[in-house]
Amino acid sequence: MVEMDLVGVRVEFPSNTPIALLREREGARRVLPIFIGGPEATAIAFALEEVVTPRPMTHDLMRDLLDDLGVSVESVVVTELRDRTFYAEIELHAADGVHRVSSRPSDAIALAVRAGTPIYAEEAVLDQAGFEAEPDEDDREEEAEVVEQFREFIDSVSPEDFAG
Repeated sequence: MVEMDLVGVRVEFPSNTPIALLREREGARRVLPIFIGGPEATAIAFALEEVVTPRPMTHDLMRDLLDDLGVSVESVVVTELRDRTFYAEIELHAADGVHRVSSRPSDAIALAVRAGTPIYAEEAVLDQAGFEAEPDEDDREEEAEVVEQFREFIDSVSPEDFAG
Protein backbone atom coordinates (compact mmCIF):
# COMPACT_ATOMS: atom_id res chain seq x y z
CA MET A 1 0.00 0.00 0.00
CA VAL A 2 1.09 3.52 -0.81
CA GLU A 3 0.08 6.49 1.34
CA MET A 4 -1.71 9.19 -0.64
CA ASP A 5 -2.52 12.85 -0.11
CA LEU A 6 -5.85 14.24 -1.20
CA VAL A 7 -4.82 17.03 -3.56
CA GLY A 8 -8.40 18.15 -3.95
CA VAL A 9 -11.45 17.92 -6.12
CA ARG A 10 -11.57 19.44 -9.56
CA VAL A 11 -13.94 19.46 -12.48
CA GLU A 12 -12.72 17.80 -15.66
CA PHE A 13 -13.48 19.85 -18.75
CA PRO A 14 -15.25 19.63 -21.19
CA SER A 15 -17.36 16.88 -19.58
CA ASN A 16 -17.78 18.83 -16.30
CA THR A 17 -17.16 15.59 -14.40
CA PRO A 18 -15.80 15.93 -10.87
CA ILE A 19 -12.55 14.13 -10.05
CA ALA A 20 -10.90 13.43 -6.72
CA LEU A 21 -7.13 13.74 -7.11
CA LEU A 22 -4.86 11.66 -4.91
CA ARG A 23 -1.07 11.99 -5.03
CA GLU A 24 1.57 9.70 -3.62
CA ARG A 25 2.99 11.20 -0.46
CA GLU A 26 6.52 10.05 -1.33
CA GLY A 27 8.39 8.38 -4.16
CA ALA A 28 7.36 9.09 -7.74
CA ARG A 29 4.47 11.31 -6.52
CA ARG A 30 2.11 9.70 -9.03
CA VAL A 31 -1.36 11.19 -9.29
CA LEU A 32 -4.44 8.99 -9.13
CA PRO A 33 -7.56 10.63 -10.64
CA ILE A 34 -10.86 9.09 -9.55
CA PHE A 35 -14.07 10.18 -11.29
CA ILE A 36 -16.79 10.82 -8.71
CA GLY A 37 -20.32 12.16 -8.60
CA GLY A 38 -21.34 15.74 -7.97
CA PRO A 39 -22.78 15.19 -4.47
CA GLU A 40 -19.66 13.27 -3.41
CA ALA A 41 -17.44 16.03 -4.81
CA THR A 42 -19.41 18.55 -2.79
CA ALA A 43 -19.13 16.40 0.34
CA ILE A 44 -15.35 16.15 -0.04
CA ALA A 45 -14.99 19.85 -0.84
CA PHE A 46 -17.16 20.82 2.16
CA ALA A 47 -14.89 18.73 4.40
CA LEU A 48 -11.72 20.22 2.90
CA GLU A 49 -13.08 23.73 3.32
CA GLU A 50 -14.38 22.88 6.82
CA VAL A 51 -17.89 24.02 5.89
CA VAL A 52 -20.31 23.52 8.77
CA THR A 53 -23.86 22.77 7.65
CA PRO A 54 -26.96 23.39 9.79
CA ARG A 55 -27.71 19.65 9.79
CA PRO A 56 -25.19 16.82 9.45
CA MET A 57 -24.44 15.69 5.92
CA THR A 58 -24.31 11.92 5.29
CA HIS A 59 -20.56 11.57 5.87
CA ASP A 60 -20.73 13.73 9.00
CA LEU A 61 -23.51 11.47 10.27
CA MET A 62 -21.42 8.40 9.49
CA ARG A 63 -18.44 9.80 11.42
CA ASP A 64 -20.67 10.78 14.35
CA LEU A 65 -22.33 7.34 14.49
CA LEU A 66 -18.96 5.59 14.47
CA ASP A 67 -17.59 7.93 17.15
CA ASP A 68 -20.65 7.39 19.34
CA LEU A 69 -20.24 3.61 19.02
CA GLY A 70 -16.56 3.81 19.95
CA VAL A 71 -15.40 2.76 16.49
CA SER A 72 -12.41 4.52 14.95
CA VAL A 73 -11.76 4.95 11.25
CA GLU A 74 -8.13 3.89 10.91
CA SER A 75 -7.62 4.24 7.17
CA VAL A 76 -9.19 4.00 3.75
CA VAL A 77 -7.63 2.11 0.88
CA VAL A 78 -8.34 2.31 -2.85
CA THR A 79 -8.04 -1.43 -3.40
CA GLU A 80 -8.86 -2.16 -6.99
CA LEU A 81 -9.67 -0.88 -10.46
CA ARG A 82 -11.90 -3.29 -12.31
CA ASP A 83 -13.86 -2.57 -15.50
CA ARG A 84 -13.07 1.16 -15.16
CA THR A 85 -14.56 1.21 -11.64
CA PHE A 86 -12.50 1.93 -8.53
CA TYR A 87 -13.13 0.03 -5.30
CA ALA A 88 -12.15 0.94 -1.76
CA GLU A 89 -12.28 -0.34 1.79
CA ILE A 90 -12.64 1.47 5.07
CA GLU A 91 -10.67 -0.04 7.96
CA LEU A 92 -12.48 0.31 11.26
CA HIS A 93 -11.25 -0.57 14.76
CA ALA A 94 -13.88 -1.55 17.30
CA ALA A 95 -13.85 -3.23 20.70
CA ASP A 96 -14.27 -6.62 19.02
CA GLY A 97 -11.43 -6.12 16.53
CA VAL A 98 -10.67 -4.83 13.06
CA HIS A 99 -13.37 -4.60 10.41
CA ARG A 100 -12.99 -3.81 6.72
CA VAL A 101 -16.01 -2.46 4.91
CA SER A 102 -16.34 -2.18 1.13
CA SER A 103 -16.98 1.36 -0.07
CA ARG A 104 -17.00 3.61 -3.07
CA PRO A 105 -13.73 5.56 -3.04
CA SER A 106 -15.59 8.86 -2.99
CA ASP A 107 -17.46 7.94 0.22
CA ALA A 108 -14.31 6.53 1.80
CA ILE A 109 -12.38 9.72 0.98
CA ALA A 110 -15.18 11.96 2.28
CA LEU A 111 -15.17 10.01 5.55
CA ALA A 112 -11.37 10.01 5.79
CA VAL A 113 -11.21 13.79 5.43
CA ARG A 114 -13.74 14.20 8.23
CA ALA A 115 -12.07 11.63 10.49
CA GLY A 116 -8.53 12.82 9.75
CA THR A 117 -7.39 9.34 8.75
CA PRO A 118 -4.81 8.36 6.13
CA ILE A 119 -5.71 7.40 2.57
CA TYR A 120 -3.84 4.63 0.78
CA ALA A 121 -3.89 3.05 -2.67
CA GLU A 122 -2.74 -0.41 -3.62
CA GLU A 123 0.41 -0.37 -5.75
CA ALA A 124 -1.43 -2.30 -8.51
CA VAL A 125 -4.06 0.46 -8.74
CA LEU A 126 -1.36 3.11 -9.07
CA ASP A 127 0.39 1.01 -11.73
CA GLN A 128 -2.90 0.78 -13.65
CA ALA A 129 -4.31 4.28 -13.34
CA GLY A 130 -1.70 6.54 -11.78
CA PHE A 131 0.49 8.89 -13.76
CA GLU A 132 3.49 11.02 -13.06
CA ALA A 133 2.78 14.71 -13.43
CA GLU A 134 5.30 17.47 -13.10
CA PRO A 135 3.29 20.67 -12.93
CA ASP A 136 4.79 23.65 -14.69
CA GLU A 137 3.80 27.25 -14.04
CA ASP A 138 0.88 27.09 -16.51
CA ASP A 139 -0.46 23.96 -14.77
CA ARG A 140 -0.29 25.69 -11.38
CA GLU A 141 -2.19 28.70 -12.71
CA GLU A 142 -4.80 26.45 -14.36
CA GLU A 143 -5.15 24.42 -11.16
CA ALA A 144 -5.62 27.60 -9.13
CA GLU A 145 -8.30 28.74 -11.60
CA VAL A 146 -10.11 25.38 -11.41
CA VAL A 147 -9.97 25.46 -7.62
CA GLU A 148 -11.38 28.99 -7.62
CA GLN A 149 -14.20 27.92 -9.97
CA PHE A 150 -14.99 24.98 -7.71
CA ARG A 151 -14.98 27.26 -4.64
CA GLU A 152 -17.48 29.51 -6.41
CA PHE A 153 -19.61 26.43 -7.09
CA ILE A 154 -19.37 25.38 -3.42
CA ASP A 155 -20.35 28.88 -2.31
CA SER A 156 -23.43 28.75 -4.52
CA VAL A 157 -24.80 25.37 -3.33
CA SER A 158 -26.46 24.46 -0.09
CA PRO A 159 -27.21 21.12 1.53
CA GLU A 160 -30.86 21.58 0.58
CA ASP A 161 -29.85 21.35 -3.10
CA PHE A 162 -29.17 17.64 -2.53
CA ALA A 163 -32.28 16.84 -0.50
CA GLY A 164 -35.07 14.81 -1.95
